[in-house]
Amino acid sequence: MSGTDASLTISVVICVYTEDRWDDILAAVASVRAQSHPARETLLVVDHNEALRERLLKEYEERQDVRVLANAGPRGLSAGRNTGIAASRGEVIAFLDDDAVAERDWLRHFAEGYADPAVVAVGGRTVPIWASGRRPVWFPEEFDWVVGCTYRGLPPGRVRVRNVLGGNASFRREAFEAAGGFATGIGRDGDKRPLGCEETELCIRLSRARPDAVLLIDDRAVIHHRVPEAREHFAYFRTRTYAEGLSKALVARSVGADKGLESERHYATRVLPAGVVRGLLDAVLARPGGAGRAGAIVAGVLTAAGGYVVGSVRARRGGDSFSVAPVEGRAHG
Repeated sequence: MSGTDASLTISVVICVYTEDRWDDILAAVASVRAQSHPARETLLVVDHNEALRERLLKEYEERQDVRVLANAGPRGLSAGRNTGIAASRGEVIAFLDDDAVAERDWLRHFAEGYADPAVVAVGGRTVPIWASGRRPVWFPEEFDWVVGCTYRGLPPGRVRVRNVLGGNASFRREAFEAAGGFATGIGRDGDKRPLGCEETELCIRLSRARPDAVLLIDDRAVIHHRVPEAREHFAYFRTRTYAEGLSKALVARSVGADKGLESERHYATRVLPAGVVRGLLDAVLARPGGAGRAGAIVAGVLTAAGGYVVGSVRARRGGDSFSVAPVEGRAHG
């Protein structure tokens, strides 16, 4: 799988929702336009913000390779992604966060993965850019998923995985034809609802629809993701881990706990205990933040577990749910 198909066409979808990220959005688009494997197009999907949509239309009115669309579904990231998938023309659809920039060879490494026809999804590595200029000393690398980044515990290199991570991922078009789109009701709604797991649920559903499907993460496909100051605090950490528990309960209810929590069991029983030991060792050696990192791991586990319990009860009572709609793509070629 070392070769790259230079003819492989890739559409990049960037979902946006606020003018507060204007400069980040422009930087994200510029990073796509600078790729060594050129994108066929960049689709900016605006989540129910007409002022932002009009501003972006004006900004890119002379760019044939950038298209601005309104989210055609309910508010939220999942429906925005589905809108982009349906409107895209590439053989592969890649997703980039609106507050991230991709390294020059990001799409090239994705394309290399698709040299194997069995591969239906390829994800990459997401590196945090902390607003304060450095990682908070208490913030454990094992929980970098809290801020949308690659976390300690994922295997290095190009490896087969259960699911890719949504802010830095790509899928063959036929993946959505086989399994449908992203589920609405579990993903983010701007900054108001820090849920997740929509890509996990999609990947599990895809593997059920296509048992022979191969999903990869290639850590050479790198993006740099901005972490705002508000997300560097423990209050956000606690909110996000609780929300992850809620989301995991919905996914487990849908696809079964065996698949829904398959990767999480290894993470909880191997990766996190090792992180606690490292933190305590750092504390004994008087290294900054060791005790805080160990404590944050324990707190994160307990908070996520609490969210999972609450989410499981809600799901059984029918209080929380999500839906999956087919994604009908337009003509492409």
